Amino acid sequence: MRPLNLLISLSAIVLFCAQVTKAEREMVKIERIFSSCKKSSPDFDGCIKRAFNKLRSYFKVGIPEMGVAPFDPHYAKEVRQSRAINGVGYTLKLNDVFERGWSQSTVTKYKTDWENQRIIYSQYFPEKWLNGDYEFKGDAFGLGVLRSGRWNLTLRDYSQTTRIKRNGTGVDVSVEVDHIGDMEIHVGNLLRGNGILESMLDRLINVTWKPGFAVIRPLINDLVSTAFTDIWSKSFYNFPLDNFIQD
Repeated sequence: MRPLNLLISLSAIVLFCAQVTKAEREMVKIERIFSSCKKSSPDFDGCIKRAFNKLRSYFKVGIPEMGVAPFDPHYAKEVRQSRAINGVGYTLKLNDVFERGWSQSTVTKYKTDWENQRIIYSQYFPEKWLNGDYEFKGDAFGLGVLRSGRWNLTLRDYSQTTRIKRNGTGVDVSVEVDHIGDMEIHVGNLLRGNGILESMLDRLINVTWKPGFAVIRPLINDLVSTAFTDIWSKSFYNFPLDNFIQD
């Protein structure tokens, strides 16, 4: 074998061994994180809560060895919402949505509902950032409104409760907003690109959003529910949790 070919072969072997060693190290780390979680223990839920919080460092890089893809930021191709309120209907489509802040979050409560094969947990985010494109179509007083543009949303001192239930080969996920301490939102082109008026509207919305929270809340619920359904289905559905937890 020529020296160059030998060198390439040796390099490939070393690289392969390094990857195997890294995968083994990650498995050992994950096993150590969940090692004290026993299903029969009264502290099982508390143990899982602490374990999930120790996994935060993986949110941005994923765990390829276990099929867990990175999800901070999380990307959603499309999120749709349709509503009809007092005869006024609208359809909102959000495209190319990025959601950031998962690696800074903390699981504050965790409960396993064994009977219904469901888990329920609450999560706190110092900040959560979302941005993307939008298409809005509304009908008020018989007048059609069509707008599109860029949007971004920042949620501060934010908490949510997530319910996950297996449904055949998939999962049902619902997320509900528990608390928002502060919020900033910008929606471009609402006033057909008039920068001065849009800046004034931004300030008005961000100062007076709390009285209108009942209208905004369903949209945020839909956004984060869609995001977590996607995250769970792509990253954690096949996570071998049972391999690390003993009865």
